[in-house]
Amino acid sequence: MIAPESLPRVLHGATGRPLTLAQHEEAFGPMPTATPSLDLLESSGLTGRGGAAFPTARKARLIGEQRGHNKFVVVNAMEGEPAAHKDRTLISANPHLVLDGAQYLARVVGARHVAVCVSRDDPIMVNHLQRAVHERDRHATRAVSFELHTPPWRYVAGEESALVHWLDDNESLPQYRPRRPHVLRIGHAPVLVDNAETCAHVGLIARYGADWFRRLGTPTSPGSTLVSVSGAVARPTVLEVPLGVPVRAILERAGADPDPQALLMGGYGGAWLDARHLDVAYANDALAPLGSSVGAGIIIVLPRSGCGLIETQRIARWMANESARQCGPCAFGLPAIADDLARLTVDTPGAGAAYDRLVDRCGAIEGRGACRHPDGVVRLVRSALQVFSAHVEDHVRGRACAASRSNHHYSAVPTLEREEELVWE
Repeated sequence: MIAPESLPRVLHGATGRPLTLAQHEEAFGPMPTATPSLDLLESSGLTGRGGAAFPTARKARLIGEQRGHNKFVVVNAMEGEPAAHKDRTLISANPHLVLDGAQYLARVVGARHVAVCVSRDDPIMVNHLQRAVHERDRHATRAVSFELHTPPWRYVAGEESALVHWLDDNESLPQYRPRRPHVLRIGHAPVLVDNAETCAHVGLIARYGADWFRRLGTPTSPGSTLVSVSGAVARPTVLEVPLGVPVRAILERAGADPDPQALLMGGYGGAWLDARHLDVAYANDALAPLGSSVGAGIIIVLPRSGCGLIETQRIARWMANESARQCGPCAFGLPAIADDLARLTVDTPGAGAAYDRLVDRCGAIEGRGACRHPDGVVRLVRSALQVFSAHVEDHVRGRACAASRSNHHYSAVPTLEREEELVWE
């Protein structure tokens, strides 16, 4: 079997419908029977593709060092970001590649059980994974058991500690973790959580090796990654690109507006990137000095006719609505931030005061939540105030931009379930 050299890698062999197990093994070859190697994962330099970019081998080593045989590997295919379509695209093409990686990780850490989690609100993905798991169940020689779980879809339900909490106690609430990394548990059993794309890359590395994986990407950000591109594009799409490719090249492949105003990088908990930086490499070490990151692999393109403050306010309002509301920063801080953004964007007499409160509230909220949900909103808002500083000044002075009077939006914000009416004095 010759490893596929051309992109896309994790989508190789895709036919528009999920590959069966037989088709999958014909396209990629069988998984190796040799003892899984944690050193192989470490040599590959693979980092998690769910947003945090934590080294996959380091995460696995932590769980492997825990005592006991009753360990779990959890595949996180919840895809809580409304602008993300990566998991759906991947699982609609190669669900068995995801399960291969999960099986390899289970053998590495000494786990007997793999819990595959996908939202019950996406019946197509549930069906694809259900069929794939049933196919593997018929192969009695496989030492790892797979079980499909379908939590309800919420933004925070995909946060790894909330997902483990749901598996353990049927509640999608993030767990307080004062330090990272932190060993999550189902009962007393240690749990390794990796997202679907990360598992798919593990399935490739196990077959073709670390050197093959590193043929794409950069020395510090090796491999390829999936990117969901939406906003001012011909149509929302998912691309697989080498890490380190210029952001401008991604936009060209996606058929995006060639002269955008800004890009929202990393998703709703990400940061705005000024269009002056389109030639920056799509890799965390290159994006970090600009206050941005690859994050969850999402790019939302904002044209020059759009208003970044309006888009930020819509996202912040939705993020406040989606919080677990189990601590002060989420329950009170995020609605207050969304409130002040609304005051700022509609040019009320108190717009200037609203801006000052936004700055103060971001400082008071950051780092004080039970999870990183409020930190993501703070990062989003701070980046908006910086990238769209000229718009901020116009709004404060009562000079609303034309986009603020338009009903056309570029971020796919779902309808709020329990939106509260704003009451301004």
